[in-house]
Amino acid sequence: MTPITSLDLTGFTEREPGVWTDAAGLVLSVHFFPLVPDLPAALDEPQRLGAGLAQLVAGAGGGLIEAVPGSVDGIPAVRQLVKMPLGSRPGQAFLGSWTVPRAASSTVVKVQAAEGATTGMREAMIMAQVGPAEYFRPHPYTEGQTGGLPYHVGDHEQWDARFPDHPLTLVRAALHRITPTITFDDRFKALPPFDGPGAPQSLPHPPPPGRGWFRRRKDA
Repeated sequence: MTPITSLDLTGFTEREPGVWTDAAGLVLSVHFFPLVPDLPAALDEPQRLGAGLAQLVAGAGGGLIEAVPGSVDGIPAVRQLVKMPLGSRPGQAFLGSWTVPRAASSTVVKVQAAEGATTGMREAMIMAQVGPAEYFRPHPYTEGQTGGLPYHVGDHEQWDARFPDHPLTLVRAALHRITPTITFDDRFKALPPFDGPGAPQSLPHPPPPGRGWFRRRKDA
């Protein structure tokens, strides 16, 4: 139950409320959090926001590929692409998301997919082409980033067309396709904006679930 009123679910099958999968192994989910967003900076501070998110993801053992402020249905938001080790077996999972924060709540749309039995082929082929010296780069959001997965050019979008079935390519493409189809209830759109951590957040808080807002119309 979220303030999302429409969302293009073409190709997806609902597995449980708010979670869908497709034939390529993508998992699409939507979430509502009736809490002050835990973003490390305001959306109009992109460098500080990116640095904070990169540190949070690295602390969890992953790597932030990108964090880009934008908007969803006219509401300021931040798009993230993250990679995480699978842990139980070799390979990585890739997660793409939009976080749409308001003063006292947020909505998140997330797409994720994991590598299968074959792992590391995209990275190996790109490294062979550009060379190790050009492959690994300092993280663009934070100097001296330590921990987590390394930042490298193999995750850049310019390589997606060459690896159309790679989970990162699929996640990025699905997020691009879905984003323009997302619409929100006008009451969510009218809530006070998120002004950053530690800033006085204006009321009102959103009404609790079940009072008319949190109904999702599923468009196939």
